[in-house]
Amino acid sequence: MGKLSRILTLLKQSLKGEELDFTQGSMRRAVLLLAIPMMLEMAMESVFALVDLYFVGHLHNSSHAIQTVGLTESVLTIIYSLAIGMSMAATAVVARRVGEKDPEAAGKAGMQAIFIAVTINILISIAGVIYAPNILMLMGASAETAAQGTPFMRIMMGGSVIIVLLFLINGIFRGAGNAAIAMKSLWVANIANIILCPVLINGFGPIPAFGLTGAAIATTTGRGIGVCYQLYYLSKGSGFLKIKLSYLKPHWEQIQALLKIATPGIFQFVIASCSWIFLAQLVATTGGDHGSAGYQTALRLMMFFMLPAWGMSNAAATLVGQNLGAKKLQRAEESVMKTAKYIVIYMILVMAFTFASGEYFISFFSNDLKIQEVALNALQIMSTGYIFYGIGMVLISTFNGAGDTWTPTWVNFFGFWLFQIPLAYVLAKQFDMGPTGVFIAIPVAETGIALAGYLLFKKGRWKTIKV
Repeated sequence: MGKLSRILTLLKQSLKGEELDFTQGSMRRAVLLLAIPMMLEMAMESVFALVDLYFVGHLHNSSHAIQTVGLTESVLTIIYSLAIGMSMAATAVVARRVGEKDPEAAGKAGMQAIFIAVTINILISIAGVIYAPNILMLMGASAETAAQGTPFMRIMMGGSVIIVLLFLINGIFRGAGNAAIAMKSLWVANIANIILCPVLINGFGPIPAFGLTGAAIATTTGRGIGVCYQLYYLSKGSGFLKIKLSYLKPHWEQIQALLKIATPGIFQFVIASCSWIFLAQLVATTGGDHGSAGYQTALRLMMFFMLPAWGMSNAAATLVGQNLGAKKLQRAEESVMKTAKYIVIYMILVMAFTFASGEYFISFFSNDLKIQEVALNALQIMSTGYIFYGIGMVLISTFNGAGDTWTPTWVNFFGFWLFQIPLAYVLAKQFDMGPTGVFIAIPVAETGIALAGYLLFKKGRWKTIKV
């Protein structure tokens, strides 16, 4: 009973929402206090895509709707790259300042990161709204899919600044050690999305049915409500984060320091995103509308299980950043190994669950037998690499949390562009394997990336980075 009581106390504290100092005390407790809300946060992020997929998957001509959602999400990964790059810079700098016990500097760094990200994203959003149909056609969508999907993409691209803020502000909270607020903001956003999606897609009372476009309105509105929740807590300025509106005034030295970390971090995820975009385009051209829809369905299900693991890996970034700031190098390394151990256990369970129940979940999201067939094939092949995906995520978070964003950028460049893309192309086109060749290339490349990351982690250069 004593052990159960301790577990319940730990769970309650992890969900409570307070900034904690992770430079001392039990390492297992530190990892779990961060990992539990971070996993739940990322699970909530994945729910966005699954909710949209479920409702649009039951529309008339669902293959066009599913393909539009999938291709738009693939393009939005460029936005995610900006958001994640700035988020990891904010997490690294805020965590380091918190470890140094300098809350004012932590708050200033967070606000400058918001200024940079919003400024850049406004330009990208404008381009996305103007060229939405061209982008869908370039991605391999048929003329009919592009015509039906243009309003969806325009709304998603136009509201992408909300996506950036949601990721970035959560990165600030995580750096300060308050993962629970980041988690709760996603809960709020998801509850709003789950309520709005069926209402706006199918109509309700005086509210007309917007179909596929309704999914974009619901998702953007839900995320917007989540950002309002974040801003409320950020403006309170309690705990380690001392926030003032005046901190938004450009501070060029701080901006330069953040960009030094964020730029390779953005490239890091742009490299990965462009690889995923190429793979989506390759599947669309070799497998047609049903092949593309099946792949996107499998990818959404896979990401539903992967995002919690990514959340767990984010615990390593906060722990590494805070402990390096406190000059506790051994504790920083210990936190990585402890996080990796837990993530491997999680991924083994997920892999077994996916193989046992994948077919059921796929049928839940689409009634089309051709889409189901492709999706099951994709899910089973891609799931074989789950353990290596998890290890790779922990190692990348370690480098990023230390401010060493160049190392994973080069790993991604070689792993994705010089290995995954050529392998997928050769298998799909030269060996005439079509979409199956693309599916095989994914776990093979991710395994290579994880092994390269481990070798570089053991070299220990990440411990010497100054931010």
